[in-house]
Amino acid sequence: MSILDSHREALTLLARRSRTRRLLPRAGLDFASNDYLGLSASAELRAAVADALARGVSIGAGGSRLLRGNDPEHEALESEAAQFFGSEASLFFSSGFAANSAIFSTLPAGRDLIVHDALIHASAHEGMRLGRAAVVAAEHNDPNAIADRIKAWRAAGNSGRVWIAVESVYSMDGDVAPLADLADLADREDAFLVIDEAHGTGVFGRDGRGLADGLDGRDNVISLRTCGKALGCEGALVCAPRTLIDLLVNKARGFIYSTAPSPLAAASVRASLGLLRAQPHRREALHALIASARSRLPVQGSQIVPYIIGPDERTMAVAEALQQMGFDVRGIRPPTVPRGTSRLRISLTLNVDETAVQALADAIEELMQ
Repeated sequence: MSILDSHREALTLLARRSRTRRLLPRAGLDFASNDYLGLSASAELRAAVADALARGVSIGAGGSRLLRGNDPEHEALESEAAQFFGSEASLFFSSGFAANSAIFSTLPAGRDLIVHDALIHASAHEGMRLGRAAVVAAEHNDPNAIADRIKAWRAAGNSGRVWIAVESVYSMDGDVAPLADLADLADREDAFLVIDEAHGTGVFGRDGRGLADGLDGRDNVISLRTCGKALGCEGALVCAPRTLIDLLVNKARGFIYSTAPSPLAAASVRASLGLLRAQPHRREALHALIASARSRLPVQGSQIVPYIIGPDERTMAVAEALQQMGFDVRGIRPPTVPRGTSRLRISLTLNVDETAVQALADAIEELMQ
Protein backbone atom coordinates (compact mmCIF):
# COMPACT_ATOMS: atom_id res chain seq x y z
CA MET A 1 0.00 0.00 0.00
CA SER A 2 1.05 3.57 -0.65
CA ILE A 3 0.79 6.48 1.75
CA LEU A 4 -1.13 8.25 -1.04
CA ASP A 5 -3.81 5.56 -1.53
CA SER A 6 -6.50 7.25 0.56
CA HIS A 7 -5.97 10.51 -1.32
CA ARG A 8 -6.14 8.73 -4.68
CA GLU A 9 -9.39 7.13 -3.53
CA ALA A 10 -10.80 10.57 -2.64
CA LEU A 11 -10.03 11.79 -6.15
CA THR A 12 -11.57 8.64 -7.66
CA LEU A 13 -14.79 9.23 -5.72
CA LEU A 14 -14.94 12.81 -6.98
CA ALA A 15 -14.43 11.59 -10.55
CA ARG A 16 -17.28 9.09 -10.24
CA ARG A 17 -19.59 11.94 -9.24
CA SER A 18 -18.30 14.22 -12.05
CA ARG A 19 -16.95 16.63 -9.44
CA THR A 20 -13.22 16.71 -10.05
CA ARG A 21 -11.76 20.14 -10.64
CA ARG A 22 -8.84 21.07 -12.87
CA LEU A 23 -7.11 24.24 -13.86
CA LEU A 24 -7.94 25.44 -17.36
CA PRO A 25 -6.09 28.05 -19.41
CA ARG A 26 -7.71 31.24 -20.54
CA ALA A 27 -9.18 30.60 -23.96
CA GLY A 28 -12.12 31.85 -25.99
CA LEU A 29 -14.58 34.64 -25.33
CA ASP A 30 -14.66 35.70 -21.67
CA PHE A 31 -17.89 34.55 -20.05
CA ALA A 32 -16.15 33.27 -16.93
CA SER A 33 -14.23 36.10 -15.27
CA ASN A 34 -15.38 38.69 -12.74
CA ASP A 35 -13.62 41.46 -14.68
CA TYR A 36 -17.00 43.12 -15.18
CA LEU A 37 -15.79 46.55 -16.34
CA GLY A 38 -12.90 45.22 -18.40
CA LEU A 39 -10.39 47.08 -16.23
CA SER A 40 -7.89 44.32 -15.44
CA ALA A 41 -6.00 44.66 -18.72
CA SER A 42 -6.98 48.25 -19.46
CA ALA A 43 -4.48 50.80 -20.70
CA GLU A 44 -5.47 53.07 -17.81
CA LEU A 45 -4.52 50.57 -15.11
CA ARG A 46 -1.35 49.57 -16.94
CA ALA A 47 -0.35 53.23 -17.01
CA ALA A 48 -1.18 53.63 -13.32
CA VAL A 49 1.01 50.66 -12.40
CA ALA A 50 3.85 51.96 -14.57
CA ASP A 51 3.56 55.35 -12.89
CA ALA A 52 3.60 53.75 -9.44
CA LEU A 53 6.75 51.81 -10.28
CA ALA A 54 8.36 54.95 -11.67
CA ARG A 55 7.73 56.82 -8.42
CA GLY A 56 9.27 54.02 -6.40
CA VAL A 57 6.30 52.06 -5.07
CA SER A 58 7.48 48.65 -3.82
CA ILE A 59 6.29 45.40 -5.34
CA GLY A 60 6.47 43.49 -2.06
CA ALA A 61 5.62 44.74 1.43
CA GLY A 62 8.47 42.89 3.13
CA GLY A 63 6.54 42.05 6.27
CA SER A 64 3.23 42.23 8.06
CA ARG A 65 1.51 45.59 8.50
CA LEU A 66 2.35 45.59 12.21
CA LEU A 67 6.05 45.10 11.52
CA ARG A 68 7.71 46.89 8.61
CA GLY A 69 5.10 46.08 5.96
CA ASN A 70 2.89 49.14 6.49
CA ASP A 71 3.39 51.21 3.33
CA PRO A 72 2.17 54.74 2.55
CA GLU A 73 0.20 53.24 -0.38
CA HIS A 74 -1.79 51.06 2.02
CA GLU A 75 -2.68 54.03 4.20
CA ALA A 76 -3.51 56.26 1.23
CA LEU A 77 -5.80 53.60 -0.22
CA GLU A 78 -7.59 53.03 3.07
CA SER A 79 -8.17 56.75 3.54
CA GLU A 80 -9.40 57.25 -0.02
CA ALA A 81 -11.61 54.14 0.09
CA ALA A 82 -13.28 55.23 3.33
CA GLN A 83 -14.00 58.62 1.81
CA PHE A 84 -15.24 57.11 -1.46
CA PHE A 85 -17.57 54.55 0.11
CA GLY A 86 -18.66 56.76 2.99
CA SER A 87 -17.38 54.70 5.91
CA GLU A 88 -15.48 55.98 8.92
CA ALA A 89 -12.48 53.78 8.14
CA SER A 90 -11.31 50.90 5.94
CA LEU A 91 -8.70 48.15 6.07
CA PHE A 92 -6.94 46.53 3.10
CA PHE A 93 -6.63 42.73 2.96
CA SER A 94 -4.90 40.46 0.46
CA SER A 95 -8.20 38.90 -0.70
CA GLY A 96 -11.92 38.81 -0.07
CA PHE A 97 -11.54 35.34 1.42
CA ALA A 98 -8.99 36.63 3.94
CA ALA A 99 -11.18 39.63 4.77
CA ASN A 100 -14.36 37.59 5.33
CA SER A 101 -12.43 35.07 7.40
CA ALA A 102 -11.12 37.91 9.57
CA ILE A 103 -14.51 39.61 10.01
CA PHE A 104 -16.42 36.54 11.18
CA SER A 105 -13.66 34.92 13.21
CA THR A 106 -12.78 38.13 15.07
CA LEU A 107 -15.69 40.52 15.57
CA PRO A 108 -18.65 38.41 16.85
CA ALA A 109 -18.18 37.37 20.49
CA GLY A 110 -18.81 33.92 21.92
CA ARG A 111 -22.19 34.96 23.33
CA ASP A 112 -23.34 36.36 19.96
CA LEU A 113 -25.37 34.94 17.07
CA ILE A 114 -24.56 35.10 13.35
CA VAL A 115 -27.60 34.67 11.10
CA HIS A 116 -26.45 34.24 7.53
CA ASP A 117 -28.20 33.90 4.21
CA ALA A 118 -28.25 30.25 3.12
CA LEU A 119 -26.27 31.12 -0.02
CA ILE A 120 -23.52 33.18 1.63
CA HIS A 121 -20.00 32.68 0.28
CA ALA A 122 -17.61 29.96 1.46
CA SER A 123 -15.22 32.58 2.84
CA ALA A 124 -17.86 33.73 5.33
CA HIS A 125 -18.43 30.12 6.35
CA GLU A 126 -14.71 29.74 6.95
CA GLY A 127 -14.67 32.78 9.22
CA MET A 128 -17.71 31.53 11.13
CA ARG A 129 -16.08 28.11 11.53
CA LEU A 130 -13.03 29.77 13.08
CA GLY A 131 -15.08 32.06 15.31
CA ARG A 132 -16.84 31.57 18.63
CA ALA A 133 -20.36 32.83 17.93
CA ALA A 134 -23.41 30.64 17.39
CA VAL A 135 -24.28 30.31 13.71
CA VAL A 136 -27.61 29.66 11.98
CA ALA A 137 -28.70 29.87 8.34
CA ALA A 138 -31.87 31.54 7.06
CA GLU A 139 -33.73 31.03 3.81
CA HIS A 140 -32.26 32.92 0.88
CA ASN A 141 -33.18 36.59 0.54
CA ASP A 142 -35.86 36.35 3.24
CA PRO A 143 -35.65 39.04 5.96
CA ASN A 144 -38.62 37.47 7.75
CA ALA A 145 -36.74 34.19 8.04
CA ILE A 146 -33.78 36.03 9.55
CA ALA A 147 -36.12 37.75 12.02
CA ASP A 148 -37.59 34.36 12.97
CA ARG A 149 -34.11 32.94 13.68
CA ILE A 150 -33.30 35.91 15.90
CA LYS A 151 -36.62 35.63 17.75
CA ALA A 152 -36.09 31.92 18.41
CA TRP A 153 -32.55 32.52 19.66
CA ARG A 154 -33.67 35.24 22.07
CA ALA A 155 -36.62 33.13 23.23
CA ALA A 156 -34.08 30.47 24.25
CA GLY A 157 -32.64 32.94 26.73
CA ASN A 158 -29.71 34.31 24.73
CA SER A 159 -28.85 37.99 25.08
CA GLY A 160 -25.72 38.57 23.01
CA ARG A 161 -25.36 40.68 19.88
CA VAL A 162 -26.79 39.55 16.54
CA TRP A 163 -24.80 39.71 13.29
CA ILE A 164 -26.73 39.48 9.99
CA ALA A 165 -24.53 38.30 7.12
CA VAL A 166 -25.52 38.65 3.46
CA GLU A 167 -24.17 39.31 -0.01
CA SER A 168 -25.46 42.24 -2.04
CA VAL A 169 -25.24 40.29 -5.32
CA TYR A 170 -25.06 36.52 -4.97
CA SER A 171 -22.08 35.10 -6.79
CA MET A 172 -23.71 31.95 -8.18
CA ASP A 173 -27.35 33.07 -8.55
CA GLY A 174 -26.92 36.67 -9.65
CA ASP A 175 -29.88 37.93 -7.66
CA VAL A 176 -29.85 40.96 -5.38
CA ALA A 177 -30.39 41.17 -1.61
CA PRO A 178 -33.17 43.36 -0.12
CA LEU A 179 -30.63 45.54 1.66
CA ALA A 180 -33.06 48.27 2.74
CA ASP A 181 -35.26 45.73 4.52
CA LEU A 182 -32.23 44.05 6.06
CA ALA A 183 -30.89 47.39 7.31
CA ASP A 184 -34.25 48.14 8.91
CA LEU A 185 -34.21 44.71 10.56
CA ALA A 186 -30.69 45.29 11.87
CA ASP A 187 -31.79 48.61 13.36
CA ARG A 188 -34.83 47.05 15.05
CA GLU A 189 -32.78 44.21 16.51
CA ASP A 190 -29.81 46.39 17.48
CA ALA A 191 -27.78 44.08 15.26
CA PHE A 192 -24.79 44.43 12.98
CA LEU A 193 -25.33 44.02 9.22
CA VAL A 194 -22.37 42.58 7.29
CA ILE A 195 -22.69 43.08 3.52
CA ASP A 196 -20.38 41.31 1.10
CA GLU A 197 -20.27 43.68 -1.87
CA ALA A 198 -17.86 41.54 -3.89
CA HIS A 199 -20.06 41.50 -7.00
CA GLY A 200 -21.83 44.82 -6.43
CA THR A 201 -18.81 47.10 -6.16
CA GLY A 202 -18.09 48.92 -9.39
CA VAL A 203 -21.30 47.71 -11.02
CA PHE A 204 -24.07 49.34 -8.98
CA GLY A 205 -24.55 52.52 -6.96
CA ARG A 206 -23.31 56.07 -7.42
CA ASP A 207 -19.97 55.98 -9.24
CA GLY A 208 -19.91 52.21 -8.66
CA ARG A 209 -20.15 52.42 -4.86
CA GLY A 210 -22.26 49.27 -4.79
CA LEU A 211 -25.72 48.40 -3.55
CA ALA A 212 -24.69 49.28 0.01
CA ASP A 213 -24.23 52.88 -1.10
CA GLY A 214 -25.86 55.03 1.59
CA LEU A 215 -25.58 52.38 4.31
CA ASP A 216 -21.86 52.81 4.92
CA GLY A 217 -21.13 55.15 7.78
CA ARG A 218 -23.72 53.61 10.09
CA ASP A 219 -22.40 52.26 13.39
CA ASN A 220 -23.95 48.86 12.70
CA VAL A 221 -22.89 48.30 9.08
CA ILE A 222 -19.76 46.55 7.80
CA SER A 223 -19.20 46.20 4.08
CA LEU A 224 -16.62 44.22 2.15
CA ARG A 225 -15.44 45.54 -1.21
CA THR A 226 -13.25 43.09 -3.07
CA CYS A 227 -10.81 44.61 -5.53
CA GLY A 228 -10.21 41.65 -7.85
CA LYS A 229 -13.54 41.76 -9.65
CA ALA A 230 -15.00 44.92 -11.21
CA LEU A 231 -12.04 46.96 -9.94
CA GLY A 232 -9.70 44.80 -11.99
CA CYS A 233 -6.99 44.53 -9.33
CA GLU A 234 -6.57 42.33 -6.26
CA GLY A 235 -7.20 42.48 -2.53
CA ALA A 236 -10.24 43.55 -0.51
CA LEU A 237 -11.35 46.49 1.60
CA VAL A 238 -13.32 46.15 4.81
CA CYS A 239 -15.28 49.37 5.36
CA ALA A 240 -16.57 49.87 8.92
CA PRO A 241 -16.60 52.11 11.99
CA ARG A 242 -13.10 52.96 13.22
CA THR A 243 -13.60 50.92 16.40
CA LEU A 244 -14.19 47.72 14.44
CA ILE A 245 -11.28 48.39 12.09
CA ASP A 246 -9.00 48.91 15.09
CA LEU A 247 -10.27 45.66 16.57
CA LEU A 248 -9.37 43.80 13.36
CA VAL A 249 -5.88 45.31 13.44
CA ASN A 250 -5.46 44.15 17.04
CA LYS A 251 -7.16 40.74 16.99
CA ALA A 252 -7.60 39.35 13.44
CA ARG A 253 -4.98 36.63 13.17
CA GLY A 254 -5.14 36.57 9.37
CA PHE A 255 -4.21 40.25 9.36
CA ILE A 256 -1.66 40.25 12.15
CA TYR A 257 0.32 37.22 10.99
CA SER A 258 0.22 37.70 7.20
CA THR A 259 2.67 39.58 5.05
CA ALA A 260 0.96 42.78 3.98
CA PRO A 261 -0.57 43.02 0.50
CA SER A 262 1.65 44.39 -2.24
CA PRO A 263 1.99 48.19 -2.09
CA LEU A 264 1.81 48.09 -5.89
CA ALA A 265 -1.56 46.37 -5.63
CA ALA A 266 -2.74 49.14 -3.28
CA ALA A 267 -1.61 51.76 -5.80
CA SER A 268 -3.53 50.01 -8.58
CA VAL A 269 -6.72 49.89 -6.48
CA ARG A 270 -6.37 53.62 -5.80
CA ALA A 271 -6.22 54.19 -9.55
CA SER A 272 -9.21 51.94 -10.13
CA LEU A 273 -11.36 53.85 -7.65
CA GLY A 274 -10.49 56.98 -9.59
CA LEU A 275 -11.55 55.30 -12.83
CA LEU A 276 -14.96 54.45 -11.35
CA ARG A 277 -15.57 58.17 -10.98
CA ALA A 278 -13.93 59.26 -14.22
CA GLN A 279 -15.37 56.61 -16.57
CA PRO A 280 -19.08 56.11 -15.92
CA HIS A 281 -19.43 54.94 -19.52
CA ARG A 282 -17.98 51.56 -18.54
CA ARG A 283 -20.77 50.94 -16.04
CA GLU A 284 -23.37 52.24 -18.48
CA ALA A 285 -22.09 49.91 -21.21
CA LEU A 286 -22.23 46.92 -18.86
CA HIS A 287 -25.83 47.64 -17.90
CA ALA A 288 -26.73 47.96 -21.57
CA LEU A 289 -25.17 44.55 -22.17
CA ILE A 290 -27.14 43.06 -19.26
CA ALA A 291 -30.38 44.53 -20.64
CA SER A 292 -29.64 43.13 -24.09
CA ALA A 293 -28.95 39.66 -22.67
CA ARG A 294 -32.38 39.49 -20.99
CA SER A 295 -34.09 38.48 -24.21
CA ARG A 296 -31.98 35.31 -24.54
CA LEU A 297 -30.56 34.35 -21.15
CA PRO A 298 -32.06 33.90 -17.64
CA VAL A 299 -30.78 37.20 -16.26
CA GLN A 300 -31.60 37.55 -12.54
CA GLY A 301 -31.01 41.28 -12.17
CA SER A 302 -27.25 41.50 -12.36
CA GLN A 303 -24.25 40.67 -14.52
CA ILE A 304 -24.13 37.09 -13.18
CA VAL A 305 -26.41 34.74 -15.12
CA PRO A 306 -27.04 31.20 -13.79
CA TYR A 307 -28.13 28.69 -16.44
CA ILE A 308 -29.25 25.77 -14.28
CA ILE A 309 -28.95 22.33 -15.90
CA GLY A 310 -29.14 20.03 -12.86
CA PRO A 311 -27.04 16.89 -13.23
CA ASP A 312 -23.32 17.36 -12.65
CA GLU A 313 -22.16 15.26 -15.60
CA ARG A 314 -24.40 16.93 -18.15
CA THR A 315 -23.49 20.39 -16.86
CA MET A 316 -19.79 19.74 -17.31
CA ALA A 317 -20.35 18.20 -20.74
CA VAL A 318 -22.22 21.30 -21.93
CA ALA A 319 -19.54 23.58 -20.47
CA GLU A 320 -16.79 21.64 -22.23
CA ALA A 321 -18.70 21.74 -25.52
CA LEU A 322 -19.09 25.52 -25.22
CA GLN A 323 -15.37 25.84 -24.56
CA GLN A 324 -14.65 23.85 -27.70
CA MET A 325 -16.90 26.28 -29.58
CA GLY A 326 -14.86 29.26 -28.36
CA PHE A 327 -16.91 30.38 -25.34
CA ASP A 328 -15.15 30.39 -21.97
CA VAL A 329 -18.07 29.27 -19.80
CA ARG A 330 -17.48 27.20 -16.67
CA GLY A 331 -19.71 24.61 -15.04
CA ILE A 332 -20.46 24.99 -11.33
CA ARG A 333 -21.29 21.94 -9.19
CA PRO A 334 -21.94 21.12 -5.54
CA PRO A 335 -20.78 21.93 -2.94
CA THR A 336 -20.44 25.42 -4.47
CA VAL A 337 -24.16 25.30 -5.34
CA PRO A 338 -26.95 23.15 -3.83
CA ARG A 339 -27.23 19.54 -4.94
CA GLY A 340 -29.27 19.12 -8.11
CA THR A 341 -28.64 22.70 -9.29
CA SER A 342 -25.39 22.36 -11.22
CA ARG A 343 -25.21 25.19 -13.69
CA LEU A 344 -23.36 27.26 -16.19
CA ARG A 345 -22.25 30.46 -14.49
CA ILE A 346 -22.35 33.04 -17.26
CA SER A 347 -20.55 36.26 -16.40
CA LEU A 348 -21.32 39.36 -18.45
CA THR A 349 -18.32 41.66 -18.78
CA LEU A 350 -17.07 44.39 -21.08
CA ASN A 351 -14.62 41.85 -22.48
CA VAL A 352 -17.44 40.71 -24.79
CA ASP A 353 -20.10 42.53 -26.82
CA GLU A 354 -23.77 41.99 -27.66
CA THR A 355 -22.91 39.92 -30.74
CA ALA A 356 -20.91 37.51 -28.60
CA VAL A 357 -23.74 37.24 -26.05
CA GLN A 358 -26.24 36.38 -28.78
CA ALA A 359 -23.83 33.81 -30.25
CA LEU A 360 -23.44 32.21 -26.81
CA ALA A 361 -27.22 32.02 -26.40
CA ASP A 362 -27.51 30.34 -29.82
CA ALA A 363 -24.85 27.82 -28.85
CA ILE A 364 -26.53 26.95 -25.55
CA GLU A 365 -29.90 26.46 -27.25
CA GLU A 366 -28.29 24.15 -29.80
CA LEU A 367 -26.55 22.06 -27.14
CA MET A 368 -29.59 21.82 -24.88
CA GLN A 369 -31.94 20.54 -27.60
